[in-house]
Amino acid sequence: MRLFLAPMEGLVDDLVRDLLTDVGGIDRCVTEFVRVTNGLLPPRVFHRYAPEMDQGWQTPRGIPVALQLLGSDCEQMARHAARAAALGAPQIDLNFGCPAKTVNKHRGGAVLLDDPPLMADLVSAVRGAVPSHIPVTAKIRLGYGDRSMGVACARAVEAAGAAELCVHARSKVDGYRPPAYWESIAEIRQSVGLPVIANGDVWSVDDYWRCREVTGCDQVMIGRGLIARPDLARQIRASQRGEPTTPMGWPDVVGLIQRYGERLADHVEERHVTGRLKQWVNYTRRHFPEAEAGWPSLKRHKALAPFNEALRETVRMPMAEPLGE
Repeated sequence: MRLFLAPMEGLVDDLVRDLLTDVGGIDRCVTEFVRVTNGLLPPRVFHRYAPEMDQGWQTPRGIPVALQLLGSDCEQMARHAARAAALGAPQIDLNFGCPAKTVNKHRGGAVLLDDPPLMADLVSAVRGAVPSHIPVTAKIRLGYGDRSMGVACARAVEAAGAAELCVHARSKVDGYRPPAYWESIAEIRQSVGLPVIANGDVWSVDDYWRCREVTGCDQVMIGRGLIARPDLARQIRASQRGEPTTPMGWPDVVGLIQRYGERLADHVEERHVTGRLKQWVNYTRRHFPEAEAGWPSLKRHKALAPFNEALRETVRMPMAEPLGE
């Protein structure tokens, strides 16, 4: 009954992985994707995406971190997987699900869902390039233009040697619009023998249990739901044990977001710091009325100091209605 933190390009970096795994309940993380094109990337690039390699590829809490690669050139993907393995990566995950137009335009991510044979070749090439004890895994969507390719893609990556498959229950065209088609994950799970991880639209403990019931999967990956509710994995763990738990309150979430901003400011320009913090706060509006009440003020600030002041003010603001489940 493992819980995984999903990779989210432009948001779930090593600092977020540290903060969320410290809250508790997460069994494994995956890096943002390393885009593979021409030429072998130097170790410093791998380190930028996975600073945890200095700690044995674990977060400070000891949660393992897998490296994700994205690309469509078998030889280059194999070379980069081999380099990642040499740098100690405990798992190589292949991204066949990214819906970003710029990524798909360059034959990466979800566009490959229309070409299961190429997906199989990529998995096979990477599998052959890394030691047998390092699992090669894949993440897919249900298809590109529609949701008809999930089973074919799953069978292709299984036949090529993937050890595990994560399925986001939407097509590329679906983007992130609700609903997630969990029943299609159930069909995929019944069609392959490798472990299948369910992903998509798990925003609450109730969602988690419904997802498991519909998909039949006992492993779940959560992305946006853990940004919106940072202690969701911890709440799910308590639910699995049948134990009560006190949900994290808004003041604690504010503290978490501010710690992220303080640490991020050591690495990137201030305008990028507030951009990341706004992304995080925007997701929390779903559950926390304080975030909804403060959002009109927060989204205007570009400098960190006034943003932080506005964020602190949300702890004292009158309640507004959240966006809803």
